[in-house]
Amino acid sequence: MEGEKDILYVRRDKDGAVTLYIDEDWAAERGVDPSQLVKIEIPRELYANGTVQQLREYAATTLESLDNDTPEN
Repeated sequence: MEGEKDILYVRRDKDGAVTLYIDEDWAAERGVDPSQLVKIEIPRELYANGTVQQLREYAATTLESLDNDTPEN
């Protein structure tokens, strides 16, 4: 079915690097506070066939888009 999506949990580090996690439990096992994670929908084709770098770039672009949509205080 076209348009299906998969989920990754993403955290942007202070240095700007993006770290990907398959789920919140896996992130917590690695010492990550789940409140720091952002849930990102990844197009199924990219999730299934993309490289880790492509997934990171997609996640980073999505995070930037979300940041730009959030009004600053």
